[in-house]
Amino acid sequence: MSGHSKWSTIKRKKGAADARRGQIFTKLSREIEAAARQGDPDPEMNFRLRLAVQKARDNNMPVENIERSIKRASGEGGAAHLVETIYEGYGPGGTAILLEVLTDNKNRTTAEVRNAFDRGNGSLGESGCATWVFESKGVITVSAGDDAEELSLQAIDAGAEDVKDDEGALEIQTAPEDLEKVRKALEEQGVEITSSELTMVPSNLVMLEEKAAIQALKLMDRLEELDDVQRVFTNADFPDAALEKYHSQE
Repeated sequence: MSGHSKWSTIKRKKGAADARRGQIFTKLSREIEAAARQGDPDPEMNFRLRLAVQKARDNNMPVENIERSIKRASGEGGAAHLVETIYEGYGPGGTAILLEVLTDNKNRTTAEVRNAFDRGNGSLGESGCATWVFESKGVITVSAGDDAEELSLQAIDAGAEDVKDDEGALEIQTAPEDLEKVRKALEEQGVEITSSELTMVPSNLVMLEEKAAIQALKLMDRLEELDDVQRVFTNADFPDAALEKYHSQE
């Protein structure tokens, strides 16, 4: 699949671990609040909120947490007003990095993001310096099992653009507007969905040398640990040796 890198696999596995620890719930709550504020608080009438709620369910977020987040968006509970913004920069080896952020204090967040880039051998860039590398896509993940070929055909028939078998998981790529349609079609055929979301897919990948790869992995982790950063995207690709060495240091 175009734009697929090992970073996609790393995020998927890390996301599963974070969900088990409950660490992802705060960011999911913020995403729901932002979506509910942007449009109708009824998921059936708000596409973005519907996706955010579905993502929360995919990560086993309790229903009461989801409902509480939607209520906070309407002003109940004194929730802080969150501003959505995009940060762009460069990582080791000249790789592009894109951050989706929700913050109640942009000055604080900018300082934290800049510091993370500086410490990670990268640099915070100007608006537009990295977005051109990425394209919005829908991505649905299912467990491939022994039926990867059949599932791939079902996904293509349902309207998917491309399919990638990624270490036991099938990653299905769609046009953004077709994400829900393809997911529903697969669910109607009894396919169990692991996750589905709108994401940013790089149009080209940069394979890094081992030293730069390890630096980039540390930078990506540092950025994802920031409270205000919702998601991190990169066009960096990593050699297996670097991944093994990095994970052995954790």
